[in-house]
Amino acid sequence: MNGDDMKIFIAGASGAIGGHLVPQLVARGHDVVGTTRSAARTGALRALGAEPVVVDALDPDSVADAVAKAEPEVIVHQLTALGGPMDFRNLKRMAADTNRLRTEGTDHLLAAARAVGVRRFVAQSNAMWMERGRGPVADESRPLEPHPPADGAEAVATLRHLESAVTGITWADGIALRYGGFYGPGTGLSREPGAVMAEQIRGRRFPVVGGGTGVWSLVHIADAASATVAAVERGRAGIYHVADDDPAPVAEWLPELARLLGARRPRRVPAWLVRVIAGPAAVDMMTRAPGISSEKAKRELGWTPRYPSWRTGFAEGLG
Repeated sequence: MNGDDMKIFIAGASGAIGGHLVPQLVARGHDVVGTTRSAARTGALRALGAEPVVVDALDPDSVADAVAKAEPEVIVHQLTALGGPMDFRNLKRMAADTNRLRTEGTDHLLAAARAVGVRRFVAQSNAMWMERGRGPVADESRPLEPHPPADGAEAVATLRHLESAVTGITWADGIALRYGGFYGPGTGLSREPGAVMAEQIRGRRFPVVGGGTGVWSLVHIADAASATVAAVERGRAGIYHVADDDPAPVAEWLPELARLLGARRPRRVPAWLVRVIAGPAAVDMMTRAPGISSEKAKRELGWTPRYPSWRTGFAEGLG
């Protein structure tokens, strides 16, 4: 399924990636329907070139009705509940809501997709929970972590559910995109006012934990969107990693990011203290996570990131 002029239904189009994905798809001649939870965001989606529709993604009837009316050839699942203050209570709520969207929301979208004969289904996963202890960089053959910390177990289980459900369909090409960490305009890591993670770094509230040995793969949000466009147009069933070519330990990229944001060097906090305050999952991600290789996406999708390294991406693409 290649070429222009496909009808594409984006669930979660008003999220961080939607602001880049919608205009890229429209520019390539596609007809885009984009969902949002809030009527207040319909104008912004319309300005990007999408036909907006308000949908409760956790209501199967609402999802089925919206998909049936749109009659898309492709569905792109970008539903999360991430955003807002990063205090403990809000983080717990966002995590719980995102877990539901990746389980119940995925199931509702898949049922609606099958009912209308969708030919390709592309879903957002992420690369933060690849199996630990098998080297610093993972390709798509590496599974999700089988023994995550207790406070990360539900998040891993929901990613496993999403990836299995999507790539297991037989009536369409089911594709899961494991994205690296987003940065750039519209994300929490930009120079824009209110960018939550950037504000934490400026306030020295995002520390290097332990030795900062966790390897993170990062991706500019516009590059994540262009990889998604490639998956929509050319993807085959399966999993693709989407990140730049420069996975690096937290202790390497975080101080450089702080410098470019005009902040002081991040604090270094012992792992035992973070484990007490934030839980073992946070320590695990900051000290044990592997990065990812995107060679499959470049080879099979013909995708080339504009920013092959966070070093140039941070310097030129934070917005």
